[in-house]
Amino acid sequence: MTDLAATSRNRSITLAARPAGAPKAADFRLVEGPVPRPGPGQLLSRTIYLSLDPYMRGRMNRSVGYAPTVDVGGVMVGGTVGQVVESNLDGYRPGDFILCGNGWQEYGLSDGTGARKLDPADAPISTAVGVLGMPGHTAYVGLLDIGQPKPGETVVVSAASGAVGAVVGQIARIKGCRVVGVAGAREKCDYVTRELGFDACVSRYDEEFPEALKAACPDGIDVYFENVGGAVFDAVLPLLNTYARIPICGRIANYNQSEAPPGPNLVPRVMGLALVRRLTIRGFIIFDHADREPDFLRDVGGWIRSGELVYKE
Repeated sequence: MTDLAATSRNRSITLAARPAGAPKAADFRLVEGPVPRPGPGQLLSRTIYLSLDPYMRGRMNRSVGYAPTVDVGGVMVGGTVGQVVESNLDGYRPGDFILCGNGWQEYGLSDGTGARKLDPADAPISTAVGVLGMPGHTAYVGLLDIGQPKPGETVVVSAASGAVGAVVGQIARIKGCRVVGVAGAREKCDYVTRELGFDACVSRYDEEFPEALKAACPDGIDVYFENVGGAVFDAVLPLLNTYARIPICGRIANYNQSEAPPGPNLVPRVMGLALVRRLTIRGFIIFDHADREPDFLRDVGGWIRSGELVYKE
């Protein structure tokens, strides 16, 4: 560690200001400092992979509600794959690969909370922050535990080409459902249908998006996995079948808004439909479902090995 401390510096990205609207470069700052030393019961790891996820936008705000915000001047949060450099923590040795939460920095300390040792022989270590990490875990729990799809039902997923949506749609296909994606660019829709095996995909930029979505769902929608919100949710709402389930994972369309969007108040309409169609609308945070991680790793890992589920990094 002495040689490392003498020859290396820890570079990190800190939050310089709370963004107003979409984050910009001036909201962040590159900071250099000494490499931290691990204390008793801690390990030091060097970051190899960092996952950039939509939830991070909320952590930049003054209040999130379900998790601590990033303080101005603090290192941005984020899941990472690292390699242990020095360890005073039982069960971890220098050279081990781990899933941890170093955030946006080259070196980080961990007491092992939330960490998981990785074996490169099982899967590429990068998958621990992707398909076999938080995004895949989110897809698995949200669809199977909350969406509860049944064979023959229609499942619609927004942000279908993203890290979460791509896994949601493929699990729904494996479970025997008709799968319809919603994505942005036409290239993303082509990827979703050709490579991921969705039955259809509709571009939310289509001038006749509501009509196109309706045509893709002739039997209505039984499960809608919500990643986007906004106009996509508006188009989905009238297509929901009786007893439809809506797992709410995110609302990307609203993340950069500081005020309510203009337009009519849809709350009465949503509540009315929820009543008469007996809808189940449930938000969820994946950190509440750590107990499902072993099942997730077993099932999704098995589907990857069998070729039933594919991924792109």
